[in-house]
Amino acid sequence: MKTATPGTTAAGRPYLFRMLYKSVFPSAAAWIARRGGTFDEAEDVFQDALLVYYEKAMAGKSTAGRDEKAYLFGIVKHLWVRKFRQRITNVTFEEVDADLPDEVISREPAAEVLLQHLSSAGKKCMELLKAFYYDKLPARQLSEMFGFSGTRSVTVQKYKCLEKVRETVKQKALTYEDFLK
Repeated sequence: MKTATPGTTAAGRPYLFRMLYKSVFPSAAAWIARRGGTFDEAEDVFQDALLVYYEKAMAGKSTAGRDEKAYLFGIVKHLWVRKFRQRITNVTFEEVDADLPDEVISREPAAEVLLQHLSSAGKKCMELLKAFYYDKLPARQLSEMFGFSGTRSVTVQKYKCLEKVRETVKQKALTYEDFLK
């Protein structure tokens, strides 16, 4: 069923807006809710999206001719992402700490658990992995630093170090969730 675009007739605009509101708003509100938004925020974003849609249609820039619903939903997504980014940049550390439950704050950081397992591979492995992954040094420079015969030796030794860490994790039967504790 082909519907009139907002720029076609003045009489068709209210019908189109009601149809778009009824058909797109529920899915847009659910999408925003899954991303942490409230119903009021979903209404605000959707109404802003309708205005953007209308302005683009009036200016002749709308590409929505075939599927107004998908086009409008795309505008909603874009506006929500922009609003979400603004909200994140305006949050202070105190607000973040206030929102976290005490048991999350008191837990041992996953980085500590990971460092314990990495250190089980030995000091030389730790230094090699740090230089490669953290310092991002090239293999040629690593071969000179660690006294390897060439770059191939560096990649082989790095692989062996990672295998030691994997074996430690397997022995302790650790899962992804263990690093979140």
